Amino acid sequence: MAQTIEAGHLHLGVLPHGVSFRQSRDELLDARPELVGEVRRRRADECIDVVARWLAVHGAKAYRYCRAVRRLTAVDLMLLGTVLLWALNVTVTKYVLNHGFQPLAYATIRYFAATSLFWAFTYARERSFTIHLSDAKLVALAGTLIFVNQLCFVYGLKLTNASTMGLLLGTTPIFIGILATLLSLELLGRRFWAGAGLSFLGVGLIASGNGGFAGRLGGLALVIATPLTWAAYSVAIVPLMRRYSPFKISALVLAVGWVPLAVTGARQTFSQDFHFGWGPWLGFAYAVVGPLFLTNILWFTAIDRVGPSRAALFANLQPFFAVLFALVLLGEHLNRWEIIGGVGIGAGILLERTRRQTPPEPPGD
Repeated sequence: MAQTIEAGHLHLGVLPHGVSFRQSRDELLDARPELVGEVRRRRADECIDVVARWLAVHGAKAYRYCRAVRRLTAVDLMLLGTVLLWALNVTVTKYVLNHGFQPLAYATIRYFAATSLFWAFTYARERSFTIHLSDAKLVALAGTLIFVNQLCFVYGLKLTNASTMGLLLGTTPIFIGILATLLSLELLGRRFWAGAGLSFLGVGLIASGNGGFAGRLGGLALVIATPLTWAAYSVAIVPLMRRYSPFKISALVLAVGWVPLAVTGARQTFSQDFHFGWGPWLGFAYAVVGPLFLTNILWFTAIDRVGPSRAALFANLQPFFAVLFALVLLGEHLNRWEIIGGVGIGAGILLERTRRQTPPEPPGD
């Protein structure tokens, strides 16, 4: 979820039927000749040898199925790894902010490092960053939303708990649905609104469990604004993802979002004291390479193979893992109202997901 730009940049970018068409072009009408070579190359403990006689009878259909099983395993690991990297980032960022880094200095330096890495990767892949001039406004809007999202993320974590942030990041698909409705991009039914109401009831319970609306109101407002701004970003880049590769758009938006972040964080960056132990530096390196750089590659590669619908199933696990990491690694705890609120948010998302299979949100911070 971008922070949640790790959680990241595709909402409706890759259509499932596009993947299946591309796969079908590479299949032979009769796979029996290839099966012979495939069987001979494989070890005795692999599936083709065990059912070789059955495959000889059923031919191409079975061969395609066995290939799909092998590919599914690799893609599942990619998607699960992406979600785990996003989820752990919440805990790592909280740790780094508590052990020496100032919020804006951390965000500025981190985004600069990640943008440099991703620009190098994207240039090697795309050889160009050009887009149509008419799309520059959308890129600027997306970059601005990423900038605001990062402000909300780092200061929300500074003022509240990582577990609270993890729970409320689960509201991102609800916010995406609401924004899509307001912009007349989609007409949502009663089941969605029931799920949204249940999720926001959970938000209210989490807020009350954090000491009510006194004392922590500012921090909670920033935490809630984090999934809201990420949802707005996810909707804003939909037209761009239909015209350009996700890697090009990710690189451009990261750079555009970094500029106002660098200006706003200049004072903290220049005054930052970097004399702290290896722990914060290790966390910083993880936050750059994992959630911002590596997840973009894994996420979009996986979506290109299996489509966004299946990826959405894995994205739903992010809040659960984010809370789990915060409880185990930071020693945080949830009171009963936060637990009930988290269950409410999860139930709301499940209710919304049963209505339709929603494409996944972009990689988050």
